[in-house]
Order: sequence, then structure tokens, then C-alpha cells
Amino acid sequence: MAAAAAAAWGCGGVWWRAWQRGGGRCPAPAPRRQRAVSCNARGGAVLAGKSGLAPWVPVVGLEIHAQISSNSKLFSGSQVQFAAPPNSLVSFFDASLPGTLPVLNRRCVEAAVMTGLALNCSINKKSLFDRKHYFYADLPAGYQITQQRVPIAVNGRLSYSLCIDNKMSQMVTKTVRIKQIQLEQDSGKSLHDDTRSQTLVDLNRAGVGLMEVVMEPDMCCGEEAAAAVRELQLILQTLGSSQAVMAEGQLRVDANVSVHHPGEPYGVRTEVKNINSIRFLAKAVDYEIQRQIEELENGGTILNETRAFDSKLGCTVPMRDKEGKQDYRFMPEPNLPPLILYDAKSLPANMNHQQVVNIDWINERLPDLPSVKRAKLVEQYGILPEHSFTLLNEDGLTEFFENVVKQTQMKPKKVIGWILNDLLGYLKQHSLTVKESPVSPFLLADLLNLLEKKEISSTAAKQVSNRVIRSHKKLWGTAGKQITSCRNCVNAWFLNTCCGYKSVCLKVFVPENPSCCRKLLG
Repeated sequence: MAAAAAAAWGCGGVWWRAWQRGGGRCPAPAPRRQRAVSCNARGGAVLAGKSGLAPWVPVVGLEIHAQISSNSKLFSGSQVQFAAPPNSLVSFFDASLPGTLPVLNRRCVEAAVMTGLALNCSINKKSLFDRKHYFYADLPAGYQITQQRVPIAVNGRLSYSLCIDNKMSQMVTKTVRIKQIQLEQDSGKSLHDDTRSQTLVDLNRAGVGLMEVVMEPDMCCGEEAAAAVRELQLILQTLGSSQAVMAEGQLRVDANVSVHHPGEPYGVRTEVKNINSIRFLAKAVDYEIQRQIEELENGGTILNETRAFDSKLGCTVPMRDKEGKQDYRFMPEPNLPPLILYDAKSLPANMNHQQVVNIDWINERLPDLPSVKRAKLVEQYGILPEHSFTLLNEDGLTEFFENVVKQTQMKPKKVIGWILNDLLGYLKQHSLTVKESPVSPFLLADLLNLLEKKEISSTAAKQVSNRVIRSHKKLWGTAGKQITSCRNCVNAWFLNTCCGYKSVCLKVFVPENPSCCRKLLG
């Protein structure tokens, strides 16, 4: 078993460390022994079982709901806005008042087509809408309009990369199949008030357009699932089809997890619902794999159930049993005709182009996808491929890097080292995003220019940039704003809070707002 563990660390390193960080607080598998998952270039995932037993193969599939970036809802003209006052964005159709009819939002259709093309899907020129019946307080109509039978896009694939043994220099590319992409309505939001023993319903979200991306069970651990979702998130944001902000519920993930012995049929799966963080997704999947293996090896059985991930405890907890399969009574949506799309060949000559959705027209206008952007960064600046992943994965970091390169005489290969090793490390240490960085691209460019001219040492430059980040005062380099005034104020500020490199600061820093020196001195 030790040999198997050494040979198949892969995702297992992530899986085991995630369990250790959880501290074993969940009422499930105790970390009695270290397992190992091979989940990289070496092949499919295999977890070592107890001595004398066959190993386990985890299987992970994902269903991802992405909120479409649109000003109005899928079938009504109600505005879409995050954190609006409860029930302030509800039309008669959203509230399911009698006599109201759906009107399909063209923008949502175009966003779904765009996403399907970016994920290498086949776009169905004819797709259908269906009613999915279930009764819940946040679904006024008693059914959801979706695309169960003939969705708008099918049979795609998504390529994503992940590092081996947490080493950025060792990356492997994998592919997950996309079963389908379908348009559907979102439901409202139930707010449970335990103190008053009541549930309040906010219908602002009811009817908001969603794309459900269904991924085949081609993944084998939390690290792979997280990498696939992060790549999808970048693609959606690049396309503009979804803002995909998980903190605002614009990207929600359901993970289907099962384990089985090699050569045997897939085991009974559980579904972990509504995971709203990539980090939590990795933890939830890895925990659920471990829980199922422990349960089976202890003689138990896996229930076909829906579970939720408790981020505080670091474990999954039961929500409801799925053994008695719910009959959603799917039926064709009688109030919506088939959705017909065209391409250049099938578009009638006398058709008004503004009244149809042209697949070829959308395809020609697709922006560069993240994979293409990474390749261009490597080719243009001569940086390492793994550095290009970091630049794109951190929101705003690519633009920051390119702005620094434009303003400095230092070679891009050296600039990327400063940004990734020094600046990004400081920002993460102080829980700041790139956009919140007190060090602007122009300021960093000034520092690097002084360093390149050998007017300052590398140690001095690092001390100054670190001091500015810790001060949380927004300062700009002279390249950013040609300001030469207020040198006395800068001098006074660094005399009071000196990092030991006042002469460097006087060469580089000027206040963002020189007319308000007290802000700087304060």
C-alpha cells in the first residue's frame, strides 16, 4: 500500500491535505490511514483500499448553473439586479398571474449559442422548451421552463489544465465531455427565519435566465473538478455570456460523486448541491469520495441522496433521499414554439437579419478564449506557460502585467517574477485583490526602472513596495500621473513612517491627490 501511495500521489496530495486541514471534525471518515489518488497524467484515479481489497475508482460529474449576463429575465422584461430590495423586480409573469405569457429573451439565446460554440458543442438549429413540474414556495407556477428533450447545444468538450503534485512547472491538460447546455429559468429565494419559525420568499431571482452546463463523469477528484469549473468560469467571463461571480450566486455547481472497483459498474452516486466556491467544490468532492469509501469498507451502503457541503465543518451533510425518484412530469411547453436558429446556409434571403439568431455570425465574433490568450502571452513576452495560467486565473493580473511592461525597461521575464513572486504574494498575505493593490502598475514600473538602472538594489525595491502595501495608501508612480508637486508632503510622510529607503521613495512616489496633503500625512 505504501508503494501504491508513493506511485500515485497526484490528486491524492490535495485530497489528503484537504482532509487534514478539516481536522476530522465531521461525523464521517476518520483519517486512520493515508490513501492516495492518481488523478493526473498517469491515468485514471485509483484509491488504495484496505489491505487485501481491490482499489477504488472515484467518478465525478458536474452540473453547472451559470446566470446569463442580461439586463432582463429569460421570459419577462423584469430587470436583473443583485441585492435589490426583496420582491422589487417581479413582473406579473414572474409571479405566475393567470393569463401572462412568456416572451423569449434574444440576448439569453445568443449567450447560450456563444457559450456552446466556445465549448466545441454542436448547436441544435431546432430546440424545444419543456415544463419541469415540482411544487415549492419559490416557484409560483409550480413548474420550471427548461430544455429537457432537445437542448440548445450538445456534445461539446472542455480542456483544462492542472498541476502535478502542486508544482506549477509540471502541468497536464485534460478534457471533460460536455453532454449538453440548456436554457432554463432560475427559481426564487427562500429565506428561513428560525427565530420566528417562518420562511420568507424573495422572487427577484425567479425567472432569471440560466445556462445549465452538464459535464459527463470524466473527472476523478476535487482538484480536477475545481480546475474544470475555473476554466469554464474564465471562458464565460471572456465571452461576457455570464459574469460568473460565485459569491453572488451567478455560478452554482452540483457535483455527482460515486466510487467503484476497477472493472465494475459505477457505484451509487450522491449529489452535492449548490456549491458556490471553487475551493469548497474541491473540498466537497474529496470529502465525499473519502466518506463513500469508508462507508463501503465498513460494510455499509451508499444511499442515492442529495447532500449539502457545510463549509464550516468541512463535510457533506444529508439533505433529502432520492431513492424514490421524483416524477417531474416533463411535458412540452405549450406557450413557446420551437426555438429555430439559422446559419449562413439556411438563412432565407428575404429574412430580416435582426429578427433571427445567426450561428455563423456569432461564431465569427467570438473573442480569444483563455487558452488562446495564454498562448499569446507566452509567445509575445517569452514567459513560461505556467506563468500565463497564473496571469489569467487572477482577475486583473494580465492587464496589470501588460501595463508594467509598457512602462518599464526591464525584460518581461524579470517583470513576471516581480509580479508573481513579490507583488502577488504580498497581496494574498494582506487579503487584497489585484484591483485593490496600493501599488499601481505605474509605480511598480518606476521601481523596476530604478532597479534596471542600478540606482537602487533589489532589496530596497522590495522593502518599498511592501511598505506601501502595508500602509494601504494608494500612491502612484510619476509615469502614471506627471505630478512633481507635493514632494515635501511625501518627504514628511516617509519621515514619519520610514521604511529605511526614503531616498527611493522621493524618486518614485507622489500622492494620488496632491491637493489634499492631509490625507497622505494622516
